[in-house]
Amino acid sequence: MNCYRIQRMIESTKGIVFQSVKYSETSIIVKILTESRGIQSYIIKGVRSKKAKIKTALFQPLQLLEITANHRENKDLNFLKEARVSFAYQSIPFDMQKRSVLMFLTEVLVRSIKEESANQTLFDWLWKSLIWYDLAASPGADFHLVFLIQMSKFLGFYPKNPERASGYFDLQEGVFINSEPPHPHYISGVFTEMFHQLLLTSFNSLGNLSFTSGQRRKLLNTLITYYQLHLTGFGELKSLEVLQQLFE
Repeated sequence: MNCYRIQRMIESTKGIVFQSVKYSETSIIVKILTESRGIQSYIIKGVRSKKAKIKTALFQPLQLLEITANHRENKDLNFLKEARVSFAYQSIPFDMQKRSVLMFLTEVLVRSIKEESANQTLFDWLWKSLIWYDLAASPGADFHLVFLIQMSKFLGFYPKNPERASGYFDLQEGVFINSEPPHPHYISGVFTEMFHQLLLTSFNSLGNLSFTSGQRRKLLNTLITYYQLHLTGFGELKSLEVLQQLFE
């Protein structure tokens, strides 16, 4: 008779909620980007019951948590034992524009980040970016554009020569070039200049951007195409139309 022992580890870590789905009448499964283990899925039993110690409200998209979980070796689904809010959003729950932006960013993040291993620099950047956006009194209408540009650094396809703004930007190769590429995935002219301006913009300098709604729509569509070209299975975004209507 073969006997073996399942290795278990109780671990506490920071986590950013990506999504939650109903598992049974009283339980849910949540996908969380953790600081220590990357993307992890957890089952939380009894969370939908009236006597639940952990409330479902904790698992709103992009909620910033401190969690304690029971990790089992080589298991895709583990058990969440404890969870509490690490940083309570001050403005996002009450601001329709910010909530809509976060809904869009949640979908982008779920489609972009798959790794089940720690990525400390990505996690720290995302954690700090969300807090910055919540605390910003007037972040403007272009936070999501700069967010997408900055995140491409951690995903491996940030433009290769950001210091050089040539006449064309090749979305397929991720590089500024002087002549039109032999494929349709590129931008040119004024939109190349605007795209380059995004590369030079930090969250704190968002106020320097002055795009029209049409330009903003074009830049967003360009960035989504850029992600689709570099991330297999990225697909079409369901939340895109809502976001575009918001900034018309």
